[in-house]
Amino acid sequence: MRAPPGKMPDTMGFRETLDDLFPGALPAQDYLAKTTAALRRLGFDREHAIACVGVCRDELTRPFVDQIQRIWGEAFNFSSLAGMLLLGRTGFSAALHHAPTGSEIRRYIFFAMPHIGIGQGGEPGLCRRAGQDQPSGACGALIAFRKELEGGNVRLELDPDDVEQSLLKQRLFPLLRHGDVPDLPHLTRIMHSVIVEDLERGISLAVDPLRAAWAELTGIQIHGPDRQEWIWPAESQAWVQGVREPLTIG
Repeated sequence: MRAPPGKMPDTMGFRETLDDLFPGALPAQDYLAKTTAALRRLGFDREHAIACVGVCRDELTRPFVDQIQRIWGEAFNFSSLAGMLLLGRTGFSAALHHAPTGSEIRRYIFFAMPHIGIGQGGEPGLCRRAGQDQPSGACGALIAFRKELEGGNVRLELDPDDVEQSLLKQRLFPLLRHGDVPDLPHLTRIMHSVIVEDLERGISLAVDPLRAAWAELTGIQIHGPDRQEWIWPAESQAWVQGVREPLTIG
């Protein structure tokens, strides 16, 4: 339906912000269609691969996970606050041992990404959750960390009652310049870079490249108005028989 003359469509603010902050973002369904087609050309299929998904614990991320599982089957859960990968060598090894057998090469598909909301008017960090009559924040863990930065009182000691958030702050804080308070989109991109680094570290610790093929699919999950789900695809790649295969998705 076309908007009345002189009136912008309700979601125009969202789309302008999306295109400005995350150029090349795709609806989640399109992103998964493209990644699935690219991986199938490289020999990945549902019967011989396991998906491992690292996203935020937030219930907003669940529809994306459900879409992944409809394509690739039951996925191993890598998730924690803000999408941090805290499972370590033991968690990675467990996931790898759950991959389908029946071929000489085990195949793994790693989805790993933080998330952010964008409100109807284009406000970064806002989203609408089911059952709530007012917008709320996403990612809540990054918003909470940013509030501590703004207040100049970041507590970096490990809090046994808040382990994941403590580890998040310990991981991100050294990457910031002294006194720097990045806006939420920038902080989300920093979180993404950390996730990529930790994913590749986990792979190096647990995956035998001579007996495995794997794909690294990273980016940023974006929640829009009316339960829109978008993915900003970052650099992604697969490794097959020791050869890196860049995956062009955007």
